[in-house]
Amino acid sequence: MNSPLNAPLSANLPDDKLFAGAELRRGALHCLVQTESAMKVAGVKALASDWHAGRLALDSGAALSAEGAVIPGRPARPELVPPLQVTHRSMRTEEGRAALIHALAHIEFNAINLALDAIWRFPDMPQAFYADWLQVASEEAYHFSLLAAHLQVLGYSYGDFPAHNSLWDMAEKTRSDILARIALVPRTMEARGLDAAPPVRNKLAQAGDQAAADILDIILCDEIGHVAIGNRWYGWLCERRGLDPIATFAALSVEFKAPVMRGPFNMSARRAAGFTDDELALME
Repeated sequence: MNSPLNAPLSANLPDDKLFAGAELRRGALHCLVQTESAMKVAGVKALASDWHAGRLALDSGAALSAEGAVIPGRPARPELVPPLQVTHRSMRTEEGRAALIHALAHIEFNAINLALDAIWRFPDMPQAFYADWLQVASEEAYHFSLLAAHLQVLGYSYGDFPAHNSLWDMAEKTRSDILARIALVPRTMEARGLDAAPPVRNKLAQAGDQAAADILDIILCDEIGHVAIGNRWYGWLCERRGLDPIATFAALSVEFKAPVMRGPFNMSARRAAGFTDDELALME
C-alpha cells in the first residue's frame, strides 16, 4: 500500500469513504500532514467514519516513515510566537473575547494533531489504543469546529491572532518515547485544561458570551474522557514495564523539563479522569 504522503485520495469518493480500503495508521498520518484546518477536520471525520464502518484495516506493527513531511501540517497562520509574546486582551471587548476563543481553538487544533500523531507514530500497541486516540482526534476536531465557527460569529477567523506552540513542543520532546508522551502530554499539558476550563467558562458567561460558555461545557466534559484515556494507557504501560507510576512520572517530568504543575486544581474533574487518590494528594 502506498503511503498517504505520495498517494492522494480519490476525489470521487464520498466524504465519509475517503479512507475506505486504507489502513488506520497511514490514514492518521495523511490527516496529520494536512495543512488546511478545514480539510484536516474533514479528514478526521472521514477516518473515524471509515473505521467505525469496518472499512479500515489496522497494521499495528508497521514502523511508518514520514520522511520529507512537515509534522504537523498546519496553515500559514496563525503566527507562532513564544508564550510570553501572546498579548492578553481585555474580556470587556469583543476583540478580547475573540482572542481568547482563538487561543482555545489553537489548543484544540494542536490536540487534533497530537491524537493523530499518537496513532501513526507508536507501533505495537493494542487495537484499543489506536481506537481510543481516533476517538480523541474526532472529538478534538469537533471542538475546533465549534470554536472556529464561533470566532466567525464574532467577526474573526482562526489565524487572525498570534498563538504559541508549547503543547506541540512537548510532543516534539517525547516523540521517541511513548511512555513519556502519554505521561507528559495528555496527563500533564492537556490535564491543565481541566483546571483552566471552569474559570474561563465563567469569565465568558459573565462577559455575556453564553454561546462560548456552552462550548466550554462541551469541551470540559469530553476532555475528562481524553485525560482518562491518557491515564489508562499510562497505567497500562507502567504495569507492562514494571514501573511505579508516581515515581516514574516524577522522573519523566524532570528528564523532559515538563512545566511545574501549579494549582488551583479541578480535583473533581481530575478524579473523574482517573487520577488516583495518591496523585491527587501530591497535588494538594
